[in-house]
Amino acid sequence: MAMEKVTSVEIIQAHATRVGLKAGLVKDTEDGIQFTKGTNNRLDIISWEQFFEILDKKGLAVYKSGNWLKIMKA
Repeated sequence: MAMEKVTSVEIIQAHATRVGLKAGLVKDTEDGIQFTKGTNNRLDIISWEQFFEILDKKGLAVYKSGNWLKIMKA
């Protein structure tokens, strides 16, 4: 299955929520973001607004394949 770039903030957030993912920030970083189920003690849960601000600032995009979401360079 091919990866497709998802450009809609609403679609990214809705899909992530549907599969049980939250926006996460790697502890001790200013802008290390990941999707998380909230059980990784190396990540802090952050707001979706903060997540998308960091995504834009770093020139990253979210790609989707099936139920998988991946953050990569745009």
